[in-house]
Amino acid sequence: MQQADQQGGILRLAVPVPLRRLFDYLPPAGVDAASLHPGQRLWVPFGGRKLLAVLVEKVSESSLANLKPALELVDHQPLFDARSREFMRWAASYYQAPPGELYSAALPAALRKGKPADHWAEQWLTLTTEGKGLPETALARAPKQQALLQRLLSAGPQSRTALRTEGVTTPVIRALEERGLVTWKVGPTVPPPLPAAEPSPSPELNEEQRQVLAEIPAEGFSASLLEGTTGSGKTEVYLRLMDRVLQAGRQALLLVPEIGLTPQTLRRIAARFPGRSIAALHSGLAEGERAQAWLAAAGGQADIVIGTRSAILTPLPRLGVVIVDEEHDGSFKQQDGVRYSARDLAVVLGRMANVPVLLGSATPSLESLHNALTDRYRHLRLRQRAGAARPPQIHVVPTLGQQLEEGFAPQVLRHIGETLDRGEQALVFINRRGFSPALACDDCGWLADCPHCSSKLTLHRRERSLRCHHCDYRRPLVDSCPACHSRSLSALGGGTERSEALLASRFADYPVIRVDRDTTSSKEALDRLLAPARAGEPCLLLGTQMLAKGHHLPKVTLVVIQDADGGLFSADFRASERMGQLLEQVAGRAGRGELAGRVLVQSRYPEHPLLQLLLEKGYGPYARQLLRDRAAAGLPPVRAMALLRAECEEPRWAQEFLEQARAMLESLAPSSPQLQYLGPVPALLERKSGRFRFYVQITAEQRAALPPLLARFCAWAEGNRNRRLRWAVDMDAQELA
Repeated sequence: MQQADQQGGILRLAVPVPLRRLFDYLPPAGVDAASLHPGQRLWVPFGGRKLLAVLVEKVSESSLANLKPALELVDHQPLFDARSREFMRWAASYYQAPPGELYSAALPAALRKGKPADHWAEQWLTLTTEGKGLPETALARAPKQQALLQRLLSAGPQSRTALRTEGVTTPVIRALEERGLVTWKVGPTVPPPLPAAEPSPSPELNEEQRQVLAEIPAEGFSASLLEGTTGSGKTEVYLRLMDRVLQAGRQALLLVPEIGLTPQTLRRIAARFPGRSIAALHSGLAEGERAQAWLAAAGGQADIVIGTRSAILTPLPRLGVVIVDEEHDGSFKQQDGVRYSARDLAVVLGRMANVPVLLGSATPSLESLHNALTDRYRHLRLRQRAGAARPPQIHVVPTLGQQLEEGFAPQVLRHIGETLDRGEQALVFINRRGFSPALACDDCGWLADCPHCSSKLTLHRRERSLRCHHCDYRRPLVDSCPACHSRSLSALGGGTERSEALLASRFADYPVIRVDRDTTSSKEALDRLLAPARAGEPCLLLGTQMLAKGHHLPKVTLVVIQDADGGLFSADFRASERMGQLLEQVAGRAGRGELAGRVLVQSRYPEHPLLQLLLEKGYGPYARQLLRDRAAAGLPPVRAMALLRAECEEPRWAQEFLEQARAMLESLAPSSPQLQYLGPVPALLERKSGRFRFYVQITAEQRAALPPLLARFCAWAEGNRNRRLRWAVDMDAQELA
């Protein structure tokens, strides 16, 4: 055991390695431990490497002897405050995550690499003592200098970024400097400036919106689920809630599921809150921009923070409200590395910060709906569409036995043409990108398989390639069968690219806008693609689920769902929930303006009871039926669930590893009605990137029973010496694939 020479002289650090513990070090040479504070970053030696760690706490003694000193202090001030460190501790414990990897996930890339935080420190123009005492009319002959002087007198120091954005020129500033009236000082970071937006007034709230806002407490922790039909004005509720906390001098955090939604959300918020500091946090930003925004948020300079999943890990010292838009969306769950749920962590953060949390969706997740129905969350509802918009009419188009043209029934194509001819817009939803999901030989039956995954290669005709959408393996398009050399090759099934070719040919007088991962890979691409539709031009939108999320396109009056059957017969018990959410969200794009909307749903099984329930009664009754089915089957959210995952190039090793893990856990907590084990079983996508994947499923009547078991598994598994085998814990798993 090693003791420190002074109280708290040993540093307990989160080091970014896959081990679920903290590590003890001595302070760097020449650095007094008393000058160090939790939340600072330090470079440390670790196994022959130099890693960037975060100081979590200081202690007086360590169970280890001969501690190494840290190498170098990076930050003058802590990046993580006390509340954010407690939040990270909770998340690491609940999700069984290595603390160092969790802190690393919280930091933007530039800060993960050790870039000093003060690299982005902002320069602030401030008045000198002489400037503060100058009469108001002293610079009457220099009106621009006088205006800047008055601004500094009334509003205080101004950042260089803000002055540049608002057109204050360098000569004006330099003239005041030469007079000795102003000087530059280094101060807190501010987020990168946003594009200018015309101020937008607040619309009149309807009675439902006023009631919802009245039911959300202004202070203290509360968790509320806002179940609002598409187009009912949920975003306006979010904006009013933000305004409430901004008036109180607090920060607002808004989580959105997709990067593509961020630009339109930023525009709307910037227009509503001109002059407010707004920080965007998502992976589409350049390294420097993201670091600058993160530091402004963590330093309390950003009033509003908008981000995707990882933004929940950002320290926010003035936090006043957490809002999660489209809370049902699966992208809020991290599927690799540290497997956390941003939606669930939002509620934990709200409780720790003692602030309201609002989860919003037209199609709530069964987890959130279950919490609302069991009174853990407030259940708020918006049942009517905002303004003059009316719910769309939904019609099922049976396709079994019909002669389809590239997957479209003849009457569907006719309705698309009629919609465009009226000067309106149509949206076609196909949840599969590429030209075709499979390429086959008509003579011998050969199929183009991925050599690394249990999946078929998707044909992308425009780039003449075959691509795996799981591991991104690519190969050139073949002209003949590799097995029998026949040239009779057929593309099986359809995708967005194939449908685009048909629709562009069939409706050549109108633009066809394809929206999928292949057309929106660059920054701001989705915003640019949707610009003609937002302008109201008659056009045909075609795309995957990216089109289903949060877009307000008032001229879309027809929505076509090409295939509604995908979730009816899946081995994944969550497939029917996702199908219902997707269909309802896509249908909600129709009729959001003054024009009436219509939805055409193609199905081979129009009489399926779940599909009938969804289309006739809506998502609410549909979701409640799924909850009853889950309860009968003992599945989440009625019971808690975790998966122990393992993958290896040799499937036998992964299976044996999980068999031993299950035997060890059952010796500690035997199977019972309250705690049940399943597996090891193959993942639904058994082989990915050359590795075979298996899992053991554990379900428990009480959620509290799982973390101690998972901790024992991690302690046991960290002793595994097979470096070719990977394992992970997935608490509250969302994917079986």
